Amino acid sequence: MKKHVLIIGSGGREHALAWKLAQSPEVGRLSCAPGNAGIAQLAECFVLSSQEDIASFCQREKVSLLVIGPEQPLVEGLADRLRAQNTPVFGPSAKAAQLEGSKAFTKRLCMKYNIPTAAYGEFTDEAAALAYLHGKTYPLVVKADGLAAGKGVIIAQNAQEAQGAVRDMFSGSFGAAGKCIVIEEFLEGEEVSLFALCDGEHALYFGHAQDHKRAFDGDKGPNTGGMGAYSPAPVMTQTLQTRVMQDIIHPTMAAMKKEGAPFQGVLFAGLMLTKSGPKLLEYNTRFGDPETQVLMRRMEGDLFPLLLASATGSLENMQVRMRNEAVICVVMAAQGYPGSYIKGSVIRGLHAAQALPGCVVFHAGTTKNGEDIVAAGGRVLNVTALGVTIAAAHEAAYRAVDAIDWPEGFCRRDIGWRAVA
Repeated sequence: MKKHVLIIGSGGREHALAWKLAQSPEVGRLSCAPGNAGIAQLAECFVLSSQEDIASFCQREKVSLLVIGPEQPLVEGLADRLRAQNTPVFGPSAKAAQLEGSKAFTKRLCMKYNIPTAAYGEFTDEAAALAYLHGKTYPLVVKADGLAAGKGVIIAQNAQEAQGAVRDMFSGSFGAAGKCIVIEEFLEGEEVSLFALCDGEHALYFGHAQDHKRAFDGDKGPNTGGMGAYSPAPVMTQTLQTRVMQDIIHPTMAAMKKEGAPFQGVLFAGLMLTKSGPKLLEYNTRFGDPETQVLMRRMEGDLFPLLLASATGSLENMQVRMRNEAVICVVMAAQGYPGSYIKGSVIRGLHAAQALPGCVVFHAGTTKNGEDIVAAGGRVLNVTALGVTIAAAHEAAYRAVDAIDWPEGFCRRDIGWRAVA
């Protein structure tokens, strides 16, 4: 019998997941809440505004698998609510989602179970945090403990900047996320993201990517949710990949089980490749955005059985196959992002971009106005391209970007520069 899958979310990540799941011979019906203009071409989109709405929809419409895209509903316990009524869920429990929801929780877990990470201090008191800064070497990293939409991390170059970041967080600049803060040593090296599908017991490597957080070329400008990504990254060798799984992912899985919070879903490890080996910067407990877009383009075969196996504790004998080709994703954002931006501008040329060889455009912040596709968010489009090398994928992606007619948008022109160089 064909299966019904419901995806929660409205971004480029969810469009990429929908695009891949729509190709599965096992999936007969695809739904998304709330979705976007691109997802609406593949799935039925619904407005389900509460956990109760989602739970009753899953029962009423006989949903075979719920896939939760963003972190907020995971931290709020949506997976627990649905598992209580026997709906298979791809995503961790609220207790397990603390790996993303609380940086202090993750640091304590790493220290307790000897998982390699940066040295740190944890504070709920401003005076104690400021005292801790005395005599420290810089740069230092100051982090809000809770969810801050990827923006609660300050790299302080000197004592003055660190003190400012501490005061800022305790004065409420990140809301409840900054009631507790973590101050940690600055790690030198190259950053990379590694993904592993998990079923509570087993973890299966699911590719890696490098993203670009800064708004402008040359890694300049403010931090964003991500302006582009590419995979594979030359820096992540087979040896390193094995070492990360062995020293970081598998010990985390064992630790979470021991702590009574077995992890199911996807573990997204933000890593720093230091001279003394890979160290964990932070965990996310859902697929990355825009990393998912490149992983879905590289993945061969059917995604549905893997997500279902993760949800039902049966990953042990599963395999993931990735193409050898490279993929680049260029994020097109509304002018002004990540600050205030204008919504409602019309986007043209999407068909021309999609018609180019190896190109797929995923929608992030879009909606439909009559026949027009219009911008409805900060990050609006994700232009992806496949190539034999990163350089070839880079060229193809920017050809597609240039086919899109959207004067109110902008993008970085140097996505993948490390690998291209």
